[in-house]
Amino acid sequence: MKITDAEFEHLFKEHQPKLKSFIYRLVTNTEDVEDLSQEIFIRAYKNIHSFQEKSSFKTWLFAIASNLIKDHFKAQKRWTRNAQDNCSQSIKNEPELQQEVMEVYFKDDFEIKNHIDYCFTCVMKYLPLERHIAIMMADIYDFKVNEIAEVLNKTMGSVKHMLFTSRKTMKQVFDEDCTLIHKTGACWKCSELSNTGNSKAETQRKITALELVKAKEQANATKLYQMRTALIKGIDPLQSSNFQLHDFLLNQTDRANGKTYPKVEKECKDL
Repeated sequence: MKITDAEFEHLFKEHQPKLKSFIYRLVTNTEDVEDLSQEIFIRAYKNIHSFQEKSSFKTWLFAIASNLIKDHFKAQKRWTRNAQDNCSQSIKNEPELQQEVMEVYFKDDFEIKNHIDYCFTCVMKYLPLERHIAIMMADIYDFKVNEIAEVLNKTMGSVKHMLFTSRKTMKQVFDEDCTLIHKTGACWKCSELSNTGNSKAETQRKITALELVKAKEQANATKLYQMRTALIKGIDPLQSSNFQLHDFLLNQTDRANGKTYPKVEKECKDL
């Protein structure tokens, strides 16, 4: 059955918010999100005749998005485990950047749950790109294994293996680094940022109120990971109250790890 222009526009608008948040969690740059979203719309419209309705329009659209994003990342390196540390150090080395962080921070009330989402986005960028796409589709956007296999042009067995190894990596990173869960963790960024605008007592109250933190003594790594993704599913990073802060930190992490942004000065002034 042929889809009319009006039907196509309706379907695209229906899926656009999740599509944009999906792209943002992969590329972590708003200009790239807009450019890629426009290109996805154009490609989908030009190739609507190839949509056979054997799969959902959403799956077909995300397949186009994933292929474009793979091309986008061809010349770029993945983040390493110390990417966020490099970002922190670069900010500490430059007083102007420290000032910018504070200016952005005090524009909105800092919410730790939004920072958990930001942190998850950062950790996913340690994974190889296809594993990044697969785990995000499965654990944040609720795609089934067969749908992910279609998007990535892989067998279901291959997708299951990617999800197993990706979840194992993610759980290991959180188990070793996250101080919300373990006192011996290496990452204190949630507490550091929250302490900026609150007393230590207030910060601790906010942290202990999180269901994820309440469950840390009884739940295993898999359950804690599932609680983390359940929290993240309810957050649109592009619409969160801490978007400007986290977008700034993501861009700075890219710069600290070798990626350049031609419009850095303008972006910083706009923030």
